Amino acid sequence: MLPDMTRLARTTGVLAVLVCVLRAGGGENWAQFRGAGSQGRSVSRRLPVQFGEQQNVRWKTAIHDRAWSSPVVWGKQIWLTTATKQGTDLYAMCIDRESGQVLQDLKLFLVPNPQYAHPFNTYASPTPVIEEGRIYVTFGSPGTACLDTASGKVLWSRTDLVCNHFRGAGSSPILFENLLIMHFDGSDLQYVIALDKNTGKTAWKTDRSVDFKDLTPEGKPQTDGDFRKAFSTPVIANVGGRPVMISLGSKACYAYDPRMGKELWRVEYRECHSGSPTPVLGDGVVYVCMGLARGELWAMRIAPEIAPGARILWKVTRNVPTRSSPILVDGLLYMVDDGGIASCIDPASGGEVWHGRLKGAHSASPIYADGKLYFFGEGGHVAVIQPGRQFRQLAENRLDDGFMASAAVAGNALFLRTRTNLYRIENEP
Repeated sequence: MLPDMTRLARTTGVLAVLVCVLRAGGGENWAQFRGAGSQGRSVSRRLPVQFGEQQNVRWKTAIHDRAWSSPVVWGKQIWLTTATKQGTDLYAMCIDRESGQVLQDLKLFLVPNPQYAHPFNTYASPTPVIEEGRIYVTFGSPGTACLDTASGKVLWSRTDLVCNHFRGAGSSPILFENLLIMHFDGSDLQYVIALDKNTGKTAWKTDRSVDFKDLTPEGKPQTDGDFRKAFSTPVIANVGGRPVMISLGSKACYAYDPRMGKELWRVEYRECHSGSPTPVLGDGVVYVCMGLARGELWAMRIAPEIAPGARILWKVTRNVPTRSSPILVDGLLYMVDDGGIASCIDPASGGEVWHGRLKGAHSASPIYADGKLYFFGEGGHVAVIQPGRQFRQLAENRLDDGFMASAAVAGNALFLRTRTNLYRIENEP
């Protein structure tokens, strides 16, 4: 246990906000899955607390076909991906931020014989990552491409990054310096790869080091493809001025040097295969939801020199999500499990501060913006929660068709993707 964890977490929250301001133009952009650093926080202000189909909807744009990828926002553009239900046609779409008009609807890949994707998943679940002038889109093994955001021209593409996704791809790419980094955790192959973002050429590729031949609690060989799968998105931590990439694979959480791809440490989880939540960063500590069928939240020290026996600080086994990601705000951790139980955890000890019931199942990750937490349910309900040591719900809103994609925040607006539409939610003048 770290004695000053709460104070350090608060400090980290302030630093994260400053990073968000610098990277995202003062809250005007939302460049990747869960925003700056994939941590789900925004510096945006004057966001609506109450909204619905007839309230505070600036515009609503239908998105064809089926996908759970989140929107990303840069300047006057919003980009997202979609795919046919059968996975044969894979698209990138660009929406005008002001009007909601579809500016680009680009079929990037035609896949004659798609891999199987579980009905709960889609063929366009990974969220793109965007920067000035370029957007990077991946559908996993079927294809990865870099597009010019002004013209929609494909600058480079790769279709040779193979693995059997088994249940469909889910991990989103991140940008680090000149690298585009991605997870490929399939039933046959499991690796992390970094591409030169300018050319698409491989900069490094590192195979996962877990030995699946002996990774069951009983010590028996593990042959089930589900137990080799993972869907999480990596994050970059700064440890004493040194970048460390935290990467959740199946059966283990890894730390890598993001510049070279060298594995720095690994913590194994033998009880179950790994899920979808993105790791959350504190000051020298990472909070990771391990497990898919049975979720556990682990707090681990990040520094590579930590002895294996001292790395794990605590574990939480109650009300832990396997799909949505936790969020750290002002020294407290918040999360919502798959069934809709929201909880607040003290990151210093792992002790529960409170828990409360939200409506319906939850897969999308919560966000923090304008001093409030927003939780998005599969049934379309959006609970607005006041952060703090007591459970206090400020509002319950609803949009049609429900949420599987996580939200984006930019300027004074929420950009929300339901199963069928993209909304700009903003207070009316």
